[in-house]
Amino acid sequence: MKKYVAFLTLITLAMAGMMAFRSKPQPPATEPMRWYTWEEAVELNKSNPKKIFVDVYTDWCGWCKKMDKSTFVDPAVMEYMIANFYPVKLNAEQKDDIAFNGEVFKYVANGSRGVHTLAYSLLDGQMSYPSFVTLNEKFERIMVSPGYKEAPDMLKELRFSAEEHYSKTTWEEYQKAN
Repeated sequence: MKKYVAFLTLITLAMAGMMAFRSKPQPPATEPMRWYTWEEAVELNKSNPKKIFVDVYTDWCGWCKKMDKSTFVDPAVMEYMIANFYPVKLNAEQKDDIAFNGEVFKYVANGSRGVHTLAYSLLDGQMSYPSFVTLNEKFERIMVSPGYKEAPDMLKELRFSAEEHYSKTTWEEYQKAN
């Protein structure tokens, strides 16, 4: 009986030792998605053309912050966006000039707040936050989408643009069918 107890103790200790040194499974990466500046996306697009996704936001926008903490950290949204777009964050009230396509876009003050003319141009003056603009590889606008989006709705919009459904149907028809 003593031999049996000693044997069980030895096995238990050996297993505990192996368990202590066994590598633990790592959780999936939770790094935030890499957002580019407008200028970085333009430069990257020269050597590797991709569609552009522009998140037009402001620092004071609560719904913008909520999307950063929910929709834009959703693994499916992140994976799809990284594979198909250069994601760009564009502060609609940023003060820095942006040179693009032979034009310089600037901040224009208006009372206590102002607007950056690139954001104004991308949104056709319909300043609502958050708003999202998808552009093709030639920086031609595919669609503008205002308002907070949950991950499934954002994925639907990303697919509409990335898979070029817009060339065959309207957004409204695509939504109904999908």
